[in-house]
Amino acid sequence: DKEENRSMREKFRIKGMMCNHCKANVEKSIATIEGVTNVTVDLSEGIAYVEGNFDPAKIIATIEEAGYEYIKE
Repeated sequence: DKEENRSMREKFRIKGMMCNHCKANVEKSIATIEGVTNVTVDLSEGIAYVEGNFDPAKIIATIEEAGYEYIKE
């Protein structure tokens, strides 16, 4: 099934990141999720750009477990 191999790039708006430590914390947490190939956090925009073949619900759960708030767009 080719669906399994598709790669996507999604953005997740995050509230509560104040500094580079927060940014690194979120990037590190999201990077551990199965299927994530790349994650970049834009601190000024409060957005995590996540690439790979992953379950978006896991990304949201990880953001919240790290102590930040996911904002649905």
